[in-house]
Amino acid sequence: MTGETIALAIEAAGWIGALLILIAYLLVSAGRLSGQSVAFQAMNIVGALGFVINSGAHGALPSTVLNVIWMGIGAVTLWRARRAATR
Repeated sequence: MTGETIALAIEAAGWIGALLILIAYLLVSAGRLSGQSVAFQAMNIVGALGFVINSGAHGALPSTVLNVIWMGIGAVTLWRARRAATR
């Protein structure tokens, strides 16, 4: 991979992440998804991952840390939901 291709992939990850988080928020705000739904949490986890890739590559440590925590919150929420469903 060339440096230009990597730079493009990093930017795409950031934009895709932003769109996923924005769409997830829009769907919850419109009542189309629950904040506890797998779809909402998955969109937030993948979106935050895109931000981690982008902000990490650009050296934006506060944004990187925020989005790692965001991913963790989503992962814990999914884990708790799965655990509750198996009981």
